[in-house]
Amino acid sequence: MKITINDTYVDQFIDQKAFGNNILSAKKALASLLNSDGKGNEYLGWINLPSEVDTALIEDISKTVELVKSNSKVLVIIGIGGSYLGSKAVISALTSTHHNKFANGKGLPEIYFAGTDLSGTELTDLIAVIGGRDFSINIISKSGTTTEPAIAFRVLRRLMDEKYGANNYANRIIATTDKSKGALRNLSTEKGYKTYVIPDDVGGRFSVFTPVGLIPIAAAGADIKELIRGAKSAQIDLCDDSNENIAIKYAALRNTLYENGKIIEILCNYEPRLSFIAAWWKQLFGESEGKEGKGIFPASVDFTCDLHSMGQYIQEGPRHLMETILRVKKMPHDIPVPSTVDNLDNLNYLSSKTINYINEMATQGTLEAHVSGNVPNVIIEIPELTAYHIGYLLYFFEMACGISAYMLGVNPFDQPGVESYKSNMFRLLGKLS
Repeated sequence: MKITINDTYVDQFIDQKAFGNNILSAKKALASLLNSDGKGNEYLGWINLPSEVDTALIEDISKTVELVKSNSKVLVIIGIGGSYLGSKAVISALTSTHHNKFANGKGLPEIYFAGTDLSGTELTDLIAVIGGRDFSINIISKSGTTTEPAIAFRVLRRLMDEKYGANNYANRIIATTDKSKGALRNLSTEKGYKTYVIPDDVGGRFSVFTPVGLIPIAAAGADIKELIRGAKSAQIDLCDDSNENIAIKYAALRNTLYENGKIIEILCNYEPRLSFIAAWWKQLFGESEGKEGKGIFPASVDFTCDLHSMGQYIQEGPRHLMETILRVKKMPHDIPVPSTVDNLDNLNYLSSKTINYINEMATQGTLEAHVSGNVPNVIIEIPELTAYHIGYLLYFFEMACGISAYMLGVNPFDQPGVESYKSNMFRLLGKLS
């Protein structure tokens, strides 16, 4: 079974003629992506990535991961934005939110992420977690000069200097970077680090199916062959301009709602394993669409937890919201609610039911409440949390994002606004131009 879209809870909020026009607009946007004649067309390498990942690359990554497993209890992934969000999302979805508790017992390294912030406290805590254990680094940076990961890499290389001796740990560093230029490429050549290439025509937020994402995901024990197989299946399905194309449908639905004043889209999940899928999704859509005074603001909630914090606002706040629900039909584990003799919590009425069934009823009840509160809901139905389905899901979102941004008339593949804070920060730090 493949991922599907349920738009039952959107129909009452949209004009069918406007939706039909947006379907046509979405098909034109898809054609522009496939024909490489739109804005940012030099960064369309992600479209064909799943079908271009060859067996040799998968085998090479597997060998690298085996080396890490043999010599390290910890693998630190250094990167920011698209250089870490995709892999963290997949690792959480396919292994466990508690992966590191069980990793070493399964012969896998614990995986931690660094270079995602500028907190000395956070990096100090990470060094304490590593402790005296052997560790490796996967540094991910096109240039090698992005501030946050570059600083973290400096600090952790100093730790390696102290632990293993200067210039005596090249087999513990994997560099994912530009194929021929940049500070990290030059350093890797000088020091003899194992390297993988970030393709020139693939931007960071679209890079999960390159070594950027595949190395950390494989190190966590997830099946990258199945991940790619799912993405390849999505590529086949979603590069077709038929009315069955769910990327076209999703892009048309959200843009029709946007035209009706629904300017904030909340991605909702009812499974903690999907929390970082939402974080990855927010970067994908926020950085791709938020330009020229346009774009749907991407937000996310983790239900049912956030029903106890954000539920009130969603139900009765300003009516500028739409929701997209990630609904998993079959989870890998479940627990029945036990019965008690005293029934002091009055929950014995649930004792014949499982927690997942109760969660499904919470999903349906919340859905009905929010729709009655004038919040349209699109449901993305995922058969199971498998590598195949997660690969399909991520490619679906990438394609829908490209289509949706072209419908808005913006370039999905640049981020000029990000440079504003950087130039101010560099000025305040006294960086010489």
